[in-house]
Amino acid sequence: MPQFFKRTSQIQAIIALRSIAIAIQLLLILFVNLGLAYELPWMPLVSVISLEVLFTFSSYLYYSRNHLSEKKASQKAILVQICADIIFLSLLLFFSGGATNAFVSLLLIPIAIAAVTLTPLLLTVVAFLAIASYSILLWSLPMSVMHGNMQGHFIGMGINFLFSALVVAIVVGKMARSINQQELAIAAYRENLLKQEQVTSLGVASAQVTHQLATPIATVQLLADELSEDLPDNEIVLDMQSQLTRCRDSLSDFRAMVFDIKEQVIKTINCQDLFDEITDNVRVNNPEISLQLLKNSDERTKGVTINADAALLPAILNLINNAIRASKANNSKSLNLTCQIIENNWQFTIRDYGKGFTLKKLNELGVKPVNSEQGFGMAVFLSHASLERLGGKLALTNHQEGGALVTLSLPISSYS
Repeated sequence: MPQFFKRTSQIQAIIALRSIAIAIQLLLILFVNLGLAYELPWMPLVSVISLEVLFTFSSYLYYSRNHLSEKKASQKAILVQICADIIFLSLLLFFSGGATNAFVSLLLIPIAIAAVTLTPLLLTVVAFLAIASYSILLWSLPMSVMHGNMQGHFIGMGINFLFSALVVAIVVGKMARSINQQELAIAAYRENLLKQEQVTSLGVASAQVTHQLATPIATVQLLADELSEDLPDNEIVLDMQSQLTRCRDSLSDFRAMVFDIKEQVIKTINCQDLFDEITDNVRVNNPEISLQLLKNSDERTKGVTINADAALLPAILNLINNAIRASKANNSKSLNLTCQIIENNWQFTIRDYGKGFTLKKLNELGVKPVNSEQGFGMAVFLSHASLERLGGKLALTNHQEGGALVTLSLPISSYS
């Protein structure tokens, strides 16, 4: 039953089951009256079934116009449908023998459906309604059927139904929630595994590119050294050497970072030192950007440290570089960086002055590499993976005054 309700819309499933039940009800009434020659009150039973058909058809039309095909239906809507089923079934039983009807145990089916589809509170409402309906059917039995030991028999039936209803509500509800939690855990594990595979693939590709770049950079470095001997005061040659030295240092840092990540080296770093290193890096590499800094100046937070690996700083700088490109694309050279301590977490916020994220990008960024005007969302994807390894979180939103807002938080490891 849980799988049935997950493959299709819950409202669709309930309407389909009720439609089948209506057909069975008509067949049973015809069979009992014509085949077994047991006279049932036609008019009340047909009236109840007619109301049931009208309600089912109206529900189908209503939810067809309100996206019936969507899998997630309103809990209140499902509750109304299940309660209607209990009422219709109770009326049919009332006009066909009441609690003595052999099909009275069908009142347990709505409880089972509610256990799969509804929250525990709403499940309690359904179970109470079903038990109340059975109790009314039992109470409305004529005194003529209470002869001999039948009174004790019907009391036993009532207790048995109460016990069965509680067992179905508790056991089926718990099993359904357990299955749902397991499926969510498996889905999360698969998503994380896929993300790690993508990160590994990107890491292998980056290592190959780095290895291929090392040789031409070394060759160009030799040529630059020869030129510097012939033209020691030439500004172009000096600038070339400076840029080559920067490339060589970056490759060296990359190799060290890969080794630390491979060995899973985790170290503590002071939040203030990290913030200063970030801002210094931004000012050196992007001197044209106007930085607006806001940091928590509380004396108690100056000695705060967090756990970090070699990928943390590059991950943050990747996000900042994305923000700078977004601001420049919108003809702005401003960037806001905020550092603060909130609820035992170091929170770092980047606010750019670009055009912000579209709703589609907000749903995809950080989950997988996505197409963008500036790249493939690779920086956000890798930064998200790096923060997850450290127990951190990355949130992407749009600022109310325009631009994007990127907030990352990492748990504090110690105060000093």
